[in-house]
Amino acid sequence: MTYCAIDFGTSNSAVAISTAEGMRLVPLEGQHLTMPTAVFYCTDRDDIPPGAHPAPALSEPPLPRCFGRTAVQAYMDGYGGRLMRSMKSILGSPLVEQTTEVGEGYGVKYLDIITTFLRQLRDQAQVASGESLRQVVMGRPVYFVDDDALRDAQAQASLTTAARSVGFEDVHFQFEPIAAAFDYEQTARSEQKVLVVDIGGGTSDFSVVRVGPDRLKRLDRRDDILANHGIHIAGTDFDRHVSLHSVMPPLGYGAFGPSVAGAPPRPVPSRVYFDLSTWHLINTVYQPARVAELKGMGGFYGNPAYHTRLMKVVLERLGHNLISRAESAKIDVATHGTADLDLSLIERELKAHLTHDEAAQALAADLQRIVHCAQDTVQTAGLRPQDIDAVYFTGGSTGLSLLTDQIEAAFPQAQAVRGDRLASVATGLGLHARRLFTA
Repeated sequence: MTYCAIDFGTSNSAVAISTAEGMRLVPLEGQHLTMPTAVFYCTDRDDIPPGAHPAPALSEPPLPRCFGRTAVQAYMDGYGGRLMRSMKSILGSPLVEQTTEVGEGYGVKYLDIITTFLRQLRDQAQVASGESLRQVVMGRPVYFVDDDALRDAQAQASLTTAARSVGFEDVHFQFEPIAAAFDYEQTARSEQKVLVVDIGGGTSDFSVVRVGPDRLKRLDRRDDILANHGIHIAGTDFDRHVSLHSVMPPLGYGAFGPSVAGAPPRPVPSRVYFDLSTWHLINTVYQPARVAELKGMGGFYGNPAYHTRLMKVVLERLGHNLISRAESAKIDVATHGTADLDLSLIERELKAHLTHDEAAQALAADLQRIVHCAQDTVQTAGLRPQDIDAVYFTGGSTGLSLLTDQIEAAFPQAQAVRGDRLASVATGLGLHARRLFTA
């Protein structure tokens, strides 16, 4: 077969290929069926991390690169280079055509970074299938960009361009929550109305879908999609809130400057803290002009220690390390109720603490907006909460009980079903690809 399905996610990605037994997920790193959506460009040619791939022939920039867990580990281990994560978040934004420096004077367009990652996914899939894969179904959120149809269309067009650049000749898209519904439908024994809740790293998407054994083999399922809705709030936004609450205050977020001529102290500028807490903006802080600007802001701080810590983070490019610690704290709070953040890489014995109640307060506004979006989706379908038979959770961020508990409470009569948080969408995309390309 010459087709595959790709779930290109904000945080994690997966690929499904066709086999004699049906669609199966491709091991992308060892036995892992999903891979963090990350690329690391290696700039120290004399100290290349294990697992790095040489640059393809005629590739720009001509630097070795790592992918997925290997990319994140290379960055965490301190190898020279540039880590790129959450690339999907720039689709539909002006950043997609802009160039960013990745080292040694080399610049690369953000869209080309996405293309580089998709090429790795296709290469892995071709090795697993033994075929040249020319057709693909790719997942997409309900909205790449909220409330802007033009930018949303531009986002899909950019992803299509990237897919064709790596060798796919026939590119189709399916909404990610619809794909998740296909995965759930395989186990449905009767016709049901299902609210699919797909919350990943970049978007929270909702669909009300009619599923059932009699509908399973239909290729055209448009009549079974009763409503789609989505919002551009998800896991990376949660990471930002945790970072701003716990990681950034020791660097000066929320602090004040000195009193001048008896006037009340003014808050220190906060933009840098938001950028350091937003995955796809962290690298913008390291641009030379920005670094020079930040160096000159020492006088804005009443406590010089804050500025010293901030500059250590900027000059040593610790931003991705810190946001990773915020992400881990979010997960620890969901699992254990509390989290301790070790910040000693900034200053000896520096640490922070996060409780369940603090996390709930930090995330409250976003969680409320997500729940309202789910309720609006059901209302758009012309249904009441009690008409929903099941709520099907998928996407990495549905591991956050603070969120799923609130959604379940909004639909108390529905059965809560949890799919594979990281692989349900890819599995469903694979099912759709098989129906589409073998019809």
